[in-house]
Formats: sequence, structure tokens, C-alpha cells
Amino acid sequence: MARLRLRGLSRTGQGESSLARRLARVHVTVSGAVLVALAVLGWVAARWIGSRTMYLLVYGGLLAMGVSWFVARRKLSLTVDRSALPTRMREGQVSEVMLRVVASKRVSTVMIHDTLPDALGRTVRLPVAALAAGEEVEHRYLFSPTRRGVYEVGPAIATWSDPFGLTTQEQQLAGPETVIVHPSTELVHDRILARMWEDPPMRPPVSKPWPTGFEFYGMRDYVPGDDPRRIVWTAAARTGKYLVRESEQGITDRVTLLLDNDRRSHSPGFPSETFELAVRAVASLGAYNIKQGYSVRLVTNDALQSPELRGGKARIALLDELARLQLTDEGVERAVERIITERRGDTHMCLVSTRFDSRTAARIRLLTDKGMSLVVALVQW
Repeated sequence: MARLRLRGLSRTGQGESSLARRLARVHVTVSGAVLVALAVLGWVAARWIGSRTMYLLVYGGLLAMGVSWFVARRKLSLTVDRSALPTRMREGQVSEVMLRVVASKRVSTVMIHDTLPDALGRTVRLPVAALAAGEEVEHRYLFSPTRRGVYEVGPAIATWSDPFGLTTQEQQLAGPETVIVHPSTELVHDRILARMWEDPPMRPPVSKPWPTGFEFYGMRDYVPGDDPRRIVWTAAARTGKYLVRESEQGITDRVTLLLDNDRRSHSPGFPSETFELAVRAVASLGAYNIKQGYSVRLVTNDALQSPELRGGKARIALLDELARLQLTDEGVERAVERIITERRGDTHMCLVSTRFDSRTAARIRLLTDKGMSLVVALVQW
């Protein structure tokens, strides 16, 4: 069983009431909403008592509302430059962002918002009291992702109001930028063992000798460039020749990571703690096997997430897929059935799940009977 530590998951709110968000969609402040409500009540009262003076007060309030909305419709002569963001980040990594605000004409009483999702932090608010033409202001802030995923930083939006404070307007000054947050990885060990039906000294049919590995394969003559530490001195004393020990990698160099992403199997809530822990376990196993030089592919209950990945960039591609991964309604037995239909036994499979029932076990038995190597990591909650 693979065991990893689960760090605490936190969420930060935006601090805005639902009423304020609704009013912002129609570009009205709380004062403007109160004025409109009083105008409606005043019109009803004026109609009931038949007062012409009250009618004039109501029409005056509505006229002030219209003038405020028209005055606030001006376009701001502002530009916002956001510093370059990292394309990929890790959970808990801290990144610094610098906003550079430049005014081509004089502006005053403007609030600039750089939107951040809850998983990255609070939305940044930069008040600009007054900024003359040609002046600029810089603001630095930090954000740190609390969980994996694909997020957008931004857009940067400027909001302002009319002189009476009855209406609001907004203008986008900088577009959003995408940041991929990789799940964290930890040190794990996954030894690819020989298949259960093999009998030494019989060599696996899909295997090859490597300079280093897990299983003893044989000995060969020493050639310049070999590591002297692999010389078998007892054999050299007996034969009079330098012989070098060779090892083999086991049954295969192909690894299949099967992640159970069935919504019913994991703990409730968003984010699901057991699902996030399972993703970290798969990320750790994948990073380890890619580092060992194996070919790794990611399979989930509903689809094949990635083809066989190998090489220096394979780790980044695997973590990108894990960052986008979501829960589904498919059971893990469906994924095992797809692997069975591939009719390939030369694969080492790692199953990461929260349960191992009889239906899954029956299908897994078909894979092991074909000679496939299997490791099961159970996430407990």
C-alpha cells in the first residue's frame, strides 16, 4: 500500500454579499437601488393621494438616476500590465505578481480588481484615488495555490462610480492568464516484480538486460567503460576473466496507472479529500516510474487520459493530465474491463482506489492470470 500525507485544504471567500453582486450586474449601487425603490413608493403614494408635487419629486429622482448613469459611462484611459506568470505551479508554491497601471489621461476614484479563484487566494483590489496623465503606479501581491487544477488569473477590471454614487461601471483592462497547478508528489517505491508463473532461471519473454535493475540476469565479459563495482570478483578468480553482473528490469518497461475516480467511492465535499490524496498517490507513482525510465500511461474509469509517456517531458505531461482530472459516475470495473480487452500481459499495473470489492477482484484476477504484475494502493478514510 502506498501512503501519502494529506495536507489541509482551505478556501478563501471573496467577501462580497450576493446583493452587492446582483446590483453590480445591473451597474447600480446600494444608494441607487434605494433611490429607485423610494421613487416607486413615491409614485404609488402620489397616485393614491393625487399630489403633483410628489410626482415632481419622483421624476426628479429618476432624472438624477438617468444623468448619473450617463455620466458614468465614460471610458477610462488606463492600461494595466501584469507581469509574466508561471505556466505551471505546484501546490503551495508562492508566486509574485506585479501590476503596472498607466494613465494616458487623468483619472480619479477608480478601483482595480485582479480576479483570483478561491483556490489561489483573494481577489486583489487596488484603489486609485487620482492619477495624472502619464503617471503610473505599481502594485505587487502574492498568491499560492491550495489545490491542483487549471485556473485563470484575471481579468483585471476597473470599476468606478458617478459623482452622486448611484451607478457603477466597469472596464476590462487586462485579460486572464491560465495557470496549471500540479498535484504534489512524494517519494514512493514501486518494484516491478516478475510474474507469478515464472520459474528461475527462466527469463521473462518480454524483458531485456539493463546495466542496472531489480532481477539478476547473468554475467558477461568486462568492456572498457563498465562500472568496476559490478565486477564479480569470485567469478574472475575462478575463470581468469573479468566478468560483469547484469540485471534485468523485470517483466516489462510499460506501467499502467489506474486511478479510480468514481464519485461514489470517494469522500463527499468539494474538494474530495480522498480523491485529492489518490491523485497525489498516482502523481508520485508516475513521477517515480518515469524517472526509472519506464513508459507510463494514465487510465481512469471513464477514459484513457494519456498515451504511453516516456522521457524527460513525460512527467510534466502526466502532471498536466492529473491537474485537469475530475470525478465521474463510472465504476472502476469498467476501466479494468477495457484493459482486459487489450489482451496485453506485458504490463505492470498500479491501481489506486478507496475500495476493492468482489466485482473488481474478479476482473483483476483475469489480469493476473495473464501474467500481469499488479500493485494496489488503497486510500482509507
